[in-house]
Amino acid sequence: MSPSSEPVELYGPEYKRNPYPLYAELRERGPVHRVRFPSGVCAWLVTGYDAAHQALTDPRLGKHHSRGNAAWRARASIMPEPQHSQLQVHLLHQDPPRHTALRRLITDAFAPQRVEALRPRFQVMADALLDGLPDSGGTDLVELFAARFPFQVLAEVIGLPEEFADRFDRDWGKVVQPVGPEDPGRPAYEARLRGLQQYIADLVRHKRAERGEDLLSRLVAARDADRLGQEELDSMVFQLLVAGQEPVTNQITTALVTLLRHPARLAELAARPELLPRAVEELLRHDSAFELTTWRFFAEDTELHGTRIPAGDSVIVSLSAANRDSRQFPDADALHFDRTPNPHLAFGHGIHFCPGATLARIELQIALGTLLRRLPDLRLAVPEDELEWTPAVLARGVGRLPVSYGSCPYAGSGANGPDAAC
Repeated sequence: MSPSSEPVELYGPEYKRNPYPLYAELRERGPVHRVRFPSGVCAWLVTGYDAAHQALTDPRLGKHHSRGNAAWRARASIMPEPQHSQLQVHLLHQDPPRHTALRRLITDAFAPQRVEALRPRFQVMADALLDGLPDSGGTDLVELFAARFPFQVLAEVIGLPEEFADRFDRDWGKVVQPVGPEDPGRPAYEARLRGLQQYIADLVRHKRAERGEDLLSRLVAARDADRLGQEELDSMVFQLLVAGQEPVTNQITTALVTLLRHPARLAELAARPELLPRAVEELLRHDSAFELTTWRFFAEDTELHGTRIPAGDSVIVSLSAANRDSRQFPDADALHFDRTPNPHLAFGHGIHFCPGATLARIELQIALGTLLRRLPDLRLAVPEDELEWTPAVLARGVGRLPVSYGSCPYAGSGANGPDAAC
């Protein structure tokens, strides 16, 4: 493909609802494609499993924003100053050796043995949230569970004080959804940024005064020992607060939507909770909340699978497209809880592999297991085409998930209504 080819548009309600037919078409055409995002920025999308696996470990592809060329920067650097400089120098935008040093500061907090030991505590949190629901009827599972459970878990793991947990506004998570300079929603976007930045400053000040053994305290101590710059500290706190819980919220919703589309699989999982570990891996593969990776850049014009990529153009890997590649995963569009091996890329691969992957897996196992155990006959309370998929560029999930459970409240409404499965 040449740089002059017309870009494929990666946006719109239909694309967000189900991007997989487009991904299948792109995989058939080749591994690298010119695409356009809602902001107008163009990028090179890598789709097939082998090509994605190679790109995620290609040392020539760097992540630091300084590598981006003028054409990329003109449209991609949407977060305004000073926030862009102060909140965008976290792990996802760093290269070795700095990336290595920063990642080392957080890995202990997310070590598998540590987070596994916290599983009973997380289970208590999940059950407490569901204790507040009626025994039967309906609810929005995002508002009352999927948005709350991952945040409570995150607060426990990183040492977020209760008063700051209470202050956190989930609306701040929308700062990762690009809003261009001319968009009418721009003032609200910038207000979110300022609010979140002030929150981070207050949190850092609090942790400096009342230091403990938790991750946030250790990051503040690293800043005071000059192992971290101030912008790096603020950016890492930003990353923990936003990337540490919103993707899990989204993954709970994508997993539930998938199960609700496959009632036989949902019933199987409810009856056989021992399947949960493998089922979670398959649900991660089948529809990942991390749909696309963040930007990568070549320092010079480079050939990538037969396509010439100009220096500083952004290269993005489609994890979701890779995870549905039938050359790697037989019957890739189907849901098979016994799929093994299952080397999906839902958490990335290489040096930027998600450090919280073990924690996310535990959260998903607990969330799905508890919901299926506590909410019998779980089903959508609205037609599926009424679900609104989050417009975030890189992520998949629904903002609301209205469900019914227990005795059917819609009896008699007809075979095509929400009670069709009752």
